[in-house]
Amino acid sequence: MTSTSADALIIEGLSKHYGQGRSTLKALDAVHLRMARGQLHGLIGHNGAGKSTLFKLVLGLITPTAGRIAVDSIEVGGRQFRQARQSIGYLPENLVLYDNLSGLETLRFFARLKGAPAGQCPELLDRVGLGAAAQRAVREYSKGMRQRLGFAQALLGTPQLLLLDEPTTGLDPSAIRDFYEQLDRLRQQGVTIVISSHILAELQQRVDRLALLANGTLRAEGTVAELRERSRMPVTMVARADEPTLDRLLATLTDTPVLTVHRQAPGILHLLCQREHKMAALQRMAAAGLMDLQVQEPTLEDVYFELREPS
Repeated sequence: MTSTSADALIIEGLSKHYGQGRSTLKALDAVHLRMARGQLHGLIGHNGAGKSTLFKLVLGLITPTAGRIAVDSIEVGGRQFRQARQSIGYLPENLVLYDNLSGLETLRFFARLKGAPAGQCPELLDRVGLGAAAQRAVREYSKGMRQRLGFAQALLGTPQLLLLDEPTTGLDPSAIRDFYEQLDRLRQQGVTIVISSHILAELQQRVDRLALLANGTLRAEGTVAELRERSRMPVTMVARADEPTLDRLLATLTDTPVLTVHRQAPGILHLLCQREHKMAALQRMAAAGLMDLQVQEPTLEDVYFELREPS
């Protein structure tokens, strides 16, 4: 697929409803999203928020109640989408595998289903760290090995859009690091990646943008920094100095209503500062001659809980 559009995935007014009347379940309701080419996008939300439904709609596995989806400017469900779908890789949250097949046989099976070259399979197994286990039966694979095999099948056919649903489940820290290194290389090649995950700390430093779903609606979308600004959660500052220095600093902060100050322990001052006054507070504290100053932004988990409810 080739396109002049900067957006690999366009979602406009997307809804998926089940049932009618008062019993209607709105799995997704009027969701608008644009995902740029060559970026890593995070999709976060509680169980039942609509993340898996969104993936199934993009894949054309279910039909929307309303709205449109375009993958690389090709309408999902349109005449050209069958061919376009070959350029989408998908790792479901629970991938079903045949235990009696080997890892290599499994990958070749998925390659036939997708119309991808079978010659890719040994190289993909090497890429995900399963080359040495290629001939072993899948029933002998650990949970992490099964997950890596699932990732390998998502990479079949050199996809330009990757949809990954809880992709690091069962992976150890080393495997998670290797997984994200692979994603970085794919991004550099222009592949667009969408990850649904409950492990927010894992996404915080790695995604380009995030979309927060709750009860089928899009609550917030943007970079981690933009979501922090929108949440208006305070910044935490931890100052360390000798007691006389902290006493002088406290005296300068008594007329500053934007700061909440706690003498946490001898030699440590704990402060909460509203975001709009962060720089002014930092200047005042830097002038106090501190031994150390740490600035702690709200975590993505903090921001998620702040933004998931309607404002």
